[in-house]
Amino acid sequence: MAGMIMAPTLSCFSAAKSSRENINSHSTLGRCRGIRAMRIEKPLEDLYHVRVERNVSQKRLTELGVSRWSTWKTGKCKLPWDWHVDQLVYIEEGEVRVVPEGSERFMRFVAGDLVRYPKWFEADLFFNDFYQERYRFRAYGDD
Repeated sequence: MAGMIMAPTLSCFSAAKSSRENINSHSTLGRCRGIRAMRIEKPLEDLYHVRVERNVSQKRLTELGVSRWSTWKTGKCKLPWDWHVDQLVYIEEGEVRVVPEGSERFMRFVAGDLVRYPKWFEADLFFNDFYQERYRFRAYGDD
């Protein structure tokens, strides 16, 4: 898996010892100072190419023309969603939890966040209360 780096889980292995000493020391608990497994997970935003800008300034919103974008509102609900084009979303009120298809982890976006969802991204969206966003679909070459 691209998001994880794994090292062998050998509780009492030392490169300085012979294999017989390693086998014997394995049965001795408490003296182990060998290699431990590490698990490093990339943020979901990186794995799924979702870009987010937090606490976007009024200047940036004006540059993007957010006030002219379409508005969408909802209340408490869960929506399965898939994006057929890139979409830029500015969250005006509320929050959303985005659970990518096949994942148990989620991304959380709140009012003031500017989120770019990539084309072909699929996820379940969870809204716990009133939510309002401004959105714009992005054409090829828009930047």
